[in-house]
Amino acid sequence: MHEDENHRRRTRYTLTETEHSHAWGVCAEVEGLFGEPRRGTYELVGWVPQADVRGWVGNRVWLVPDDETLDPWLLEDAESLGQICGTDSLVVTGLDDYEGPPEGHRGRVRVHDGQRWLGSCREFARVLPAEQAAPPLVLRGLAQSDQLRAALMKGTRQALNLEQAALEVQDDQGEPLAERLLWTRVSAWRPSSYGSDLIDLELDGELFTPVPEYARPVWERWLAGPPDVQDAWAGLDTRRRGAWLDLVRERACRRPRCDRPAGHAYELDGRHITDEPGLYLALGEAVNGPGGYFGGCLAALDDCLRGTFGFTAPATLHWRDAATAREHLSHALTPDGQPYDLFCVVLDVLSQGGMHVTLA
Repeated sequence: MHEDENHRRRTRYTLTETEHSHAWGVCAEVEGLFGEPRRGTYELVGWVPQADVRGWVGNRVWLVPDDETLDPWLLEDAESLGQICGTDSLVVTGLDDYEGPPEGHRGRVRVHDGQRWLGSCREFARVLPAEQAAPPLVLRGLAQSDQLRAALMKGTRQALNLEQAALEVQDDQGEPLAERLLWTRVSAWRPSSYGSDLIDLELDGELFTPVPEYARPVWERWLAGPPDVQDAWAGLDTRRRGAWLDLVRERACRRPRCDRPAGHAYELDGRHITDEPGLYLALGEAVNGPGGYFGGCLAALDDCLRGTFGFTAPATLHWRDAATAREHLSHALTPDGQPYDLFCVVLDVLSQGGMHVTLA
């Protein structure tokens, strides 16, 4: 490995103090970056299935109360743990949205995944998890700044409280990839085996949300550098395509962009658009090349069409194998369960944004 590659790996992670933007230090490895985020667990009492709900359920699962005065409740990255033996209850877990039916809601709740109705229950209840200490976040081989060295030497509770910080992540080419915010304090430090004058810094991970384990292969692919061919995501399932799209979005926010002039003709490879993440990944690569970003939802797509994301209106998009997207995206559900045609809506958004689409 060349010396500059070694250096880039040693500086893959930067711990930054967010208020004044100074770096606490840089390191090569972070233990605890990947893990299992804290998930809400719910018992759906009186479960009446309309589809087979086992294992991973969907990126965005909506619980829709019959009481129309209440908004639907979103459960992200939902998983089914199956029915409780001897009962009519289904147990699901997921990352909670802040809105939705109140705890102990007694009315019927219908459940869908954005494409199909999964079933309904007569009520739901939160299952409180057992208290469990969050694992620490350990920055191994950290080259500490003068500010951090002074704080560690002082050693007081106030000095070791780093408050709000950001863990900035670069790929092996030295390009910014992602960022994770945390509110934390130093819990321990020790000399590192990575080299002299380096330390292993242990941070309280109580308020840190780790990257889910299922996304680790996607992150490891991107940490090596961005893809140099299109459709590198095509073999992934919907869950991991969502993780790929998250990184594409994060990376795009940290890189300068140059809009092509008006009148440009884009080519969209539609062979792998079998789900919503695939739609936005293919659109991003059509406009901005391998690993490119051009929206991750309808609102973001509309924003990208207004400029500064590689596109200037008017332009033309030649959508090859459009029948694949039409087949998989024409039957969608709004959060409150109303059917709509996502494929046609996307075409309308593109048209209104100055992108003339031809289908093939």
